[in-house]
Amino acid sequence: MMLYNFIKGIIDIIYPKVCIICKEKLTPGSAIDSVICMGCWKKIKRNLPPFCYSCGRHLEKPNLTKNICPSCIRRKLYFDRAFSPCVYDGIIKELIHEFKYRGKDYLGITLARLLIEFIKEYDVPVDYLDFIIPIPLHKTRLREREFNQAQILSNYIAGEFNKTVLNDTLRRHRLTKTQTELEENERILNVKGSFSVSQREDIKDKNVLLVDDVLTTGATSSEAAYALKNAGANIVFVLTLAN
Repeated sequence: MMLYNFIKGIIDIIYPKVCIICKEKLTPGSAIDSVICMGCWKKIKRNLPPFCYSCGRHLEKPNLTKNICPSCIRRKLYFDRAFSPCVYDGIIKELIHEFKYRGKDYLGITLARLLIEFIKEYDVPVDYLDFIIPIPLHKTRLREREFNQAQILSNYIAGEFNKTVLNDTLRRHRLTKTQTELEENERILNVKGSFSVSQREDIKDKNVLLVDDVLTTGATSSEAAYALKNAGANIVFVLTLAN
């Protein structure tokens, strides 16, 4: 143990841990999971109530009486409700990019903290949900990325709330373009019919929590929810890191 601590001390001197965002040196007690400093963590823009009853975004005052945002009024979303702890901007956007596109899967535990804290603070009704299902990647995309970020997040949430993750029930059988490159209408068409359910008996009459990293237009989550409901699922909620 003494030798281990000595070697670790030498490594920390030569390669000190720095904040993944601001690159400042991290010191004991001043960082989250030894990856991000408290200063940057506190600057993450949180999604605050009141929330749209459909997509989960913050509602501005003129929309309070309807409890739904203008975007959700004019379109059909197949999930019952979505929740997100953060606004997709600034630091959280950088963290998700590092997690998703630069292979830093170890950020999963840190980002999952945001989801778990949000569930507890706002009483997201996970007790009534039977299963957690991560939005799947197409096998081609999974080979490129080597991991599914939604699955990592799902595993941490399941561990915290004693839930079961269904990794193989929902499948993405068609390779689609990256949604970030497309406009709203193009996103809807891009993912249409891209999901299928392989084990319908698993979710028949069950309540499900779909997990993903970002909800933008809601097209991907909505199409996944459509496939689940078409296979017999009852309630489908969506939880993402940011919207």
